[in-house]
Amino acid sequence: MRNLDETDLKILSMLAENARRSFSEIGDEVNLSGPAVSDRVTRLQEAGIINHFTIDVDRSQLRAGIPVLIQVELPSGSHEAARERVRDSDGIEHVFVTSEGDIWFYARVEAQNVRVWVESLFDEIEPIDYTVTLIDDVEWTPSVEGVEFALTCAECSNTVDNEGETTRIDGEIYHFCCQSCLTRFEERYRRLEEGA
Repeated sequence: MRNLDETDLKILSMLAENARRSFSEIGDEVNLSGPAVSDRVTRLQEAGIINHFTIDVDRSQLRAGIPVLIQVELPSGSHEAARERVRDSDGIEHVFVTSEGDIWFYARVEAQNVRVWVESLFDEIEPIDYTVTLIDDVEWTPSVEGVEFALTCAECSNTVDNEGETTRIDGEIYHFCCQSCLTRFEERYRRLEEGA
């Protein structure tokens, strides 16, 4: 596996600012040709660092309602069901799960129906408590500044460095810190396939 370098970080940073930038424009900034940038982006996708390209839509221009941040304290055992409900609901833009297991989410809802809407969202789950905060302004600033690449070994969860291994199994990319982890993973994967 090749080293991931400062050029990769710069490419990621530029794509985070505007994913529609042309590879030749990015290349001018990082002193590479457009095809060389394309190759690097493809490798970043194959490594699972870039998952997809998206757009940042100003939903206030498209949808009525007021922006709110809702914090929900949930009873144990209901987190996954609540998370699915929130994820599948209209008007919800961002979902966060805290280390305590609570769910926070940003949404745009009708002002007169916030309480009714929240209660209907969790009608069968019965949250312990929830808080609704009116949001004055929202700014989404994705950035890769100040981070380092840290791929995780699919077998032992250690950090994968430039001596690691990468392989594709049934269309999925997996990273390993060493050849022995790769071998153990493949053997276990084969046994699971045979047993299925």
